[in-house]
Amino acid sequence: MKRPGQLAGLCIAVIVLLGGTIAHAGQSSSTAAFERLVSLVGEWTGEKNGRQIRVTYSLVADGSTLVEEFRSDKGATMMTMFTVDGEHLVATHYCSAHNQPQMVTQPISGAEANPFNFSLDRITGMSSPDDWHNTGLEFQLEDKDHLSQKWTYLDHGKMGTTIFHLARKKA
Repeated sequence: MKRPGQLAGLCIAVIVLLGGTIAHAGQSSSTAAFERLVSLVGEWTGEKNGRQIRVTYSLVADGSTLVEEFRSDKGATMMTMFTVDGEHLVATHYCSAHNQPQMVTQPISGAEANPFNFSLDRITGMSSPDDWHNTGLEFQLEDKDHLSQKWTYLDHGKMGTTIFHLARKKA
């Protein structure tokens, strides 16, 4: 009659062993997608309208936030913070226009989402709704050394688009 005790012990061992596997396999799609963005950490370069662009990606807040520092040789430095919020990725942009659009993705359903499409959720720092502000970001990971960003914006009721192509800086 040792069988029920052995069966209970075996069940507990299986639960303990599978628990670690389930926890790892249970990583949310948004967290897995964020990990793909983390692969950008490092320095990137590009050019737009004759201006040299330098972009640096780094992790802060114990790896929970990816910071993009965007510098143009003839312009102000801007920052964008990428984070996970539940099923979504969030991009908060600190703009040279002195406003801070917060853009979110639709719920991420697969870790391989590409491009990442962020749409305006809310914005702070505007004096008027007509002020220039970003309304969206399409973030495309082309390969491990190339990415593109398509920013949409609104200025006094007129929509526009700015596209940047960036390459990882060679060591």
